[in-house]
Amino acid sequence: MLHRLFGLAALFALAGASFCSHAQQRNPDQMMGQTVLDQPAGSYRVERFVVGSADGQRRWRVNLLIPGNASSAPSPVLYALDGNAVAMVLDRSMLDQLAASKAPPVLALIGYDNERRIDSAQRTRDYTAWIDRADDEGGTQQVVGGGAFAFLDLIERQIKPQVARRANVDIQRQALWGHSLGGLFVLSSLYTRPAAFQQYVAASPSLWWSQGAPLGDLEKQFIENRAGQPAQLWVMLGGDERSGNRGVRDMANPRVVAHLRRIGGAAPDAAHALSERLSGLPGLQVQYREFAGLGHGPMLPASFKATLSALYGIADRSGEAATP
Repeated sequence: MLHRLFGLAALFALAGASFCSHAQQRNPDQMMGQTVLDQPAGSYRVERFVVGSADGQRRWRVNLLIPGNASSAPSPVLYALDGNAVAMVLDRSMLDQLAASKAPPVLALIGYDNERRIDSAQRTRDYTAWIDRADDEGGTQQVVGGGAFAFLDLIERQIKPQVARRANVDIQRQALWGHSLGGLFVLSSLYTRPAAFQQYVAASPSLWWSQGAPLGDLEKQFIENRAGQPAQLWVMLGGDERSGNRGVRDMANPRVVAHLRRIGGAAPDAAHALSERLSGLPGLQVQYREFAGLGHGPMLPASFKATLSALYGIADRSGEAATP
């Protein structure tokens, strides 16, 4: 399968114009710029707090969006990973619709305390429950990841209490959303602490991580030991992801080549197959949704917009083109 993958990618690279090649590859240095957090809708207010690691070396920034006209009843709360990127997806009209919904949610956008849209190095450590040993673009073996359980502890012990102090939240209606490695974090959280949240949304989960380790013992133990703790799981995947269409890639870029080599650790349709395996487990409601024509990157905004619609009933804007 890897030979076919590389052959297809190389063919696209030769045939496509360089403009398309660069347009379809994520810029790892992209900054947030101005977002709805800087000029929020009147329907929501924004509060911000920072939590740090015990050694003081690492910091996470949480942007908290709280409905301005929340009722006395506790609000559902959505914890979103890659919070800086999610802030770039939200706009005023979405917030206005959420505020007008039956139960306006609190949104807790968990990012890193910097201006990067995506902080690759930090999220690689925090979002993965498995150590990965793979060659980087220079052929040097890297040992990375494995921090998911510590990061979930931080969410439970530092972030959730701060959110509860600042907003009236319903602890029986807590949701967790993540994309890519974030989607992988959602799954490992479900497997190990199914009562931490009631709704789990795993978008384009990186099941290839560590040579497909997420498809191993942790999943099997969860299936075998499932005791019926009620939870809902959404698995979302782009149609191009499932078909294995990686689009136009710059095969002269060593980083791209190294990444394509790593993602061969799982079949392109592994997320769909996973949803089938988990369906029917006691107490677990599983919904799978596929987004026709979308690849991995565009799935971040599409899946988050779809999540707001599925959980809170606002218009589904996942079909809109992603903002550059």
